[in-house]
Amino acid sequence: MKTLRIGTGAGFAGDRIEPAVELARHGNLDYLVFECLAERTIALAQQAKMQNPQAGFDPLLERRMRAVLPVCYQNKTRIISNMGAANPEMAGQRTLEIARELGLQGLRIAIVCGDDVHDQIVHDKFALMETGQTLADLAKPVISANAYLGAGPIVRALADGADIVLTGRVADPAMFLAPLIHEFGWAMDDWQKLGRGTLVGHLLECGGQISGGYYADPGIKDVPDIANLGFPLAEVQENGNATITKAAGTGGVVSVATCSEQLLYEVHNPAAYLQPDVIADFSNVTMVQDGPDRVNISGGNGHARSGTLKVSVGYVDSFVGEGQISYAGANCVARGRLALDIVDQRLKMTGVNCLETRGDLIGLDAILGRYDGDTSQIPEIRARFVGRTATMADAKRIGEEVESLYLNGPAAGGGVTQSARQIVGIVSGLIDQSRVTPTITFLKA
Repeated sequence: MKTLRIGTGAGFAGDRIEPAVELARHGNLDYLVFECLAERTIALAQQAKMQNPQAGFDPLLERRMRAVLPVCYQNKTRIISNMGAANPEMAGQRTLEIARELGLQGLRIAIVCGDDVHDQIVHDKFALMETGQTLADLAKPVISANAYLGAGPIVRALADGADIVLTGRVADPAMFLAPLIHEFGWAMDDWQKLGRGTLVGHLLECGGQISGGYYADPGIKDVPDIANLGFPLAEVQENGNATITKAAGTGGVVSVATCSEQLLYEVHNPAAYLQPDVIADFSNVTMVQDGPDRVNISGGNGHARSGTLKVSVGYVDSFVGEGQISYAGANCVARGRLALDIVDQRLKMTGVNCLETRGDLIGLDAILGRYDGDTSQIPEIRARFVGRTATMADAKRIGEEVESLYLNGPAAGGGVTQSARQIVGIVSGLIDQSRVTPTITFLKA
């Protein structure tokens, strides 16, 4: 029975590069997939593209490609990634330039577009899943609207000989599902196999999260050599069942526990995980430890796709201003709380219009809420004041008031930082799949 080896080169935009190189070098891979888009990432990329038409793709694309292209070229490992973000065309052009600089001749780079549906959306009719209102009701400037494409265009690109496939927004598991469809010749209505392939993709998409990252809890869930964390790979059979493992000699752990945590990650209904290609069913999945760092996965299923695609809409929501200052030594908690109270009063006194505010003492109550226990032995705290505003000017005033605490606040404050930024909000809706037309173009090194 044929087995396909697919590895994860990244689980998010800022992921580490070294484990991807290690996996490409020693994982004996057929495919290496870089999943780099979170919900908000593509809206931020669209902002960057508006400021510079040459930008809008993943900022780490160049470093990643320079690191992995030579070894993938040598090992005939094909690359799939959504690092194209809001500008797949320029991502492809830059990858082409890098391949030529490295002397890697003959590489075919496929660019998948069509996920940008901004012009297809009618604002007064596009219903928002979160509120039931329309996009027009939101009454905010829309930055981006991108549909989650499925595996289809990637499958077509691979069939046409692509060595590298760069996309914008696609469903995360679809990048792993596509090579399985292509290599095994699965039908696009073989729901069981598509469901199993989606399961494999879901397990791999977050990279090191399934090999011990975001899992480790010292003394409770220990992970060996986590500094040398290895990224995962799947050995997938033609029937869609798989074994999750990692490259030998790397740190981390692949276990039933790590796989179980990832299986449940971001899944609302395990029996109906809605994807563009299939409604995946994880409700009867079986996991069996098959030696160190090897977990056999079986039992996934699927049902007919819905015929709609999720659309992620990015909009300008507001602005956030923030300032931080540290206090240490005796009575530091009281000084920190006084500092926060002073900033709150001064913003009101000077007419700064804050839509909402909060003050925290980091290390004491920034996550779980105000702490009213004994604070006499607390050695240090960091006071953080943050506010959401309608304008950037008001957002900047917040950090300025925190900085003024140096000589206009409690004793012995130091280490002030301040920032102000635009906040991009995300809402979602559905679009009929027939209204979205993916396109594929090729470049050749």
